[in-house]
This record gives sequence, C-alpha cells and structure tokens, in this order.
Amino acid sequence: MTAYENLMAFQRQTEALSQVAGRLGWDQETMMPRGAAEQRGEEMAAMEGVLHARRTDPRIAEWLARAEPADDAAAAQLRLIRRSYERSTKVPGSLAEELARVTSVAQGIWAEARAKDDVSAFLPILSRVVRLRREEAAALAGGGDLYDALINDYEPEATADTIGALFDRMRPRLVALREAILGADHQPAPLVGHFGKEGQMRLARDLAQTFGYDFTRGRLDLAVHPFSSGSGNDARITTRVVESDPFNCIYSTIHEVGHACYELGIDSDYLLTPVGGGVSMGVHESQSRIYENQLGRSRAFTGHLYGEMTERFGDLGLGGEEAFFGAVNRVNAGFIRTEADEVHYNLHIMMRFDLERELIRGSLDVEDLEEAWNDRFLRDFGVAVDRPAHGLLQDVHWSIGLFGYFPTYTLGNVYAGCLNQAMREAVPDLDAQLAQGRTEEAVGWLRENLQRHGGLRGPRDTIRHACGFEPDAEPLLGYLEAKFREIYRL
Repeated sequence: MTAYENLMAFQRQTEALSQVAGRLGWDQETMMPRGAAEQRGEEMAAMEGVLHARRTDPRIAEWLARAEPADDAAAAQLRLIRRSYERSTKVPGSLAEELARVTSVAQGIWAEARAKDDVSAFLPILSRVVRLRREEAAALAGGGDLYDALINDYEPEATADTIGALFDRMRPRLVALREAILGADHQPAPLVGHFGKEGQMRLARDLAQTFGYDFTRGRLDLAVHPFSSGSGNDARITTRVVESDPFNCIYSTIHEVGHACYELGIDSDYLLTPVGGGVSMGVHESQSRIYENQLGRSRAFTGHLYGEMTERFGDLGLGGEEAFFGAVNRVNAGFIRTEADEVHYNLHIMMRFDLERELIRGSLDVEDLEEAWNDRFLRDFGVAVDRPAHGLLQDVHWSIGLFGYFPTYTLGNVYAGCLNQAMREAVPDLDAQLAQGRTEEAVGWLRENLQRHGGLRGPRDTIRHACGFEPDAEPLLGYLEAKFREIYRL
C-alpha cells in the first residue's frame, strides 16, 4: 500500500470511531436516563482519549510527508488531515479528555438549570468549561488571539475581526428594518390555538420527507434543544413541541432537515473520510437556514402549508393564505433565538458573539454573564428578560463548550442569501413548485451545486463555486428588506 492508502485506511477507522462518539452525544440528548450523566461523562472522556491518540499518531506525519495526491479529492483529504493533525498535536490528550468529560456533565446540569430557571446551579460548571476552553485556545493560538483559535474549529478562514466587520455592516440595516416594521400600521395577526403533540409530530415527519429527508438513513426524535447529528448513512434530527406554537416544531424540523440533507447528500465516495462531512458550520447553517427560511417561510410554500394545517387541525382562525404567510413571518422582539423571526435572528447572534468573545478574552467573568446578557438584551431588543430560561440559559452551546460557534449562524444566513439568489436564477419557476409543496428541484439544485462536494473546497470557495460569485451580505439584506416591507406594507 502507498503512504496515501495507509493514511486513508487509518483515517477511515478514526472517522468511524468519531461517529460512534457522536452517537453517544445523540443518545445523551434523546434517550439516555438522567441518572447516567456522570457515567456518560466518563464514556465520552474515554472515547475522546482514543480519538486524540489516533489524531496525534506519529505515523500520520510520516504518511503526510510521503503521500502523493492523485486528484483534487485526494489533495483535499490531505489538506483536512494535515489541519486536524496540526491542531490535535497542540492540545494535550489530558485536556481533550477533561473537556469531553466536563462538557458531557455540563450539558445535563444546563438542562436541569434551564428547567428550574436556576442560573446559580449552572455557573460553576460553566466556569470550568470556559477555563478549559481558554486553556485549549491558548494551546492552539500560539500567542495569537484566543477567540480566533476557537472560531477556526467551526469556520476556517474566518477571524473575530472579519466577522465583527461584517456584523458592523449588517447591523444598521437590520435595526432600521426592525424599527420600520415595529412602527408599521399593519401588523399581521398571530396564530392562536391548541395543536396536539401527536398531530404536530405527524406533520413534522411529513414535512421532513417533503424536503427530501431519507428516513431509511435517519430518524426524528424530541430534544430540549433541536439538533442534527451524524453523517454518511446515519444523519439523525430532533425537534421540540410547544402545543400553543406549532411553528416551533415545524421550522425546527425543517431547519434540522437542512443540516441532515447536507450530510446525506455528500458523494458516497467520501464516506468516512474528512471530505465526507460538511466543510464548515457556516456552510452547514446555509443549508438549514435556506431550507427553513427562503424555502419554508416563502409566500409560495406557506400557501401549501396553510392547506396542510387546515386539513389536519381545522380552521386556523386567520382567514386565508395571506394572513397565514404574515403569521409565519411575524416580527417581534422575542426572547428565544431559535424562535426568532428573520429580522431579529442575526441580532441575537451578534449579541452572543460579543459576549462570548469577551468571556474567552477574559474581559467578562462568568459570574457577571447573566447581568451582561440582560443589559445587552434590553439595549438591543428593548425588552427586559423575564426569566433565565428566556435569557442566559436558553442555548445549549456554552454548556458543551461551543465557543466560536455562534457567529457561524449569521455567516450561514449570509451564505443562504447568496445561494437563494443563485438558485432562483437557475430555477425560475421555483415559487410555482413550492406552492404545490414540491421542493425536489430546489433541494436537487443545492445537492448538486453544494452538498455533494462535502469538504472538497474551503467554506468561501464552496459558496463561490455554487453561486458563481463572491459571498456577500447584500443578497441577504436585500431579500429581507423586500420580503418584510411587502408583508408590513411599508
């Protein structure tokens, strides 16, 4: 066997073990008995120890030095393996294991604290997570910016400065649009009623299939915080149900379907290799957000959804498809990021970006985080946080150490805006198809132009290749302004 063949055989085993570790995480959030939390932490630490040892195996450096790529795909495999090896060798194995152990336990503590609105129960373990992630960032940064080192785990090529500059360009137009909407004479009526759990879950399963989700290679379960897990031929999704708000379940499901379809759509030749996964979280979010918003919340598709919901739940009390479209896209300064409308969503992300950057850089202490959150939320949204579950405790990310992850949500929105523009040029009758509940051509375009390539290219090159132009925030901002000025008759 050549050096390249030896390297890839070794890497496939590592990727398979990583999938097993991911399945442990999925189980923890869906099926695991509550009393197993401490043991699961030890199991996760043990798996991380095995994975870290493999990722730092000295043979990798030897194989990389001798491997000759035969084509672009092989070159991409080598690039991603080298990146992983260089990162892994900077982090002590004991630190990697401790992070896995502590974040596994912290996730359960966060869920309990959120249910009880008890910030004090969560802050001690969060302090440990922040300390460990700062220690890891210092090992990775080599004297550079700690937060940049963490961003690089989720969005290679991005830095806090470039992201901050993007947010500074976007914020004024988002705020101006929000102020115009909230001051508009016309305000769409909300959907009000009771929508049973079983009915919502049946609809969620049907919608998942409408958007191309393959249940022979996945499953839909309930979780406190919806997520997608896995890749290759096993990509699972979760949602949540609020019986007074079916949109929560519907759009959480469509969002996670976007993530899962990205993984399921990658060329099978890349199975259990570094190229066989999404290239970055920003690109991943572009898929979940375009499925959820530009497709799922479009006027055309909500017309179809209105018919589905009236058939299943009876009269919705809104008077027709147009009012239903307004209800789906209703703008209000709500507390919860995952339930936020498209106008407010990025403002949530910008707030979290600033707070977590201060935490990692050491200019904000964990003990002061709740006050900082509440002050910033009041300033940005004009509403006082009424309870911790609507504030600091609402997101799972910090409990499991995902610092540097939040900004990728807005990068995903920016990328989705670009993809939507390109897709609509390529599929001119898209709205007519969506009005009939047909998404095949839209999701097929995304699969062909983006999803099947996995990690073959870098994040921005992936978007550039799919769209034919450089990624930019203008398509997203133009889409938001056109859509919501029409809804609110501005």
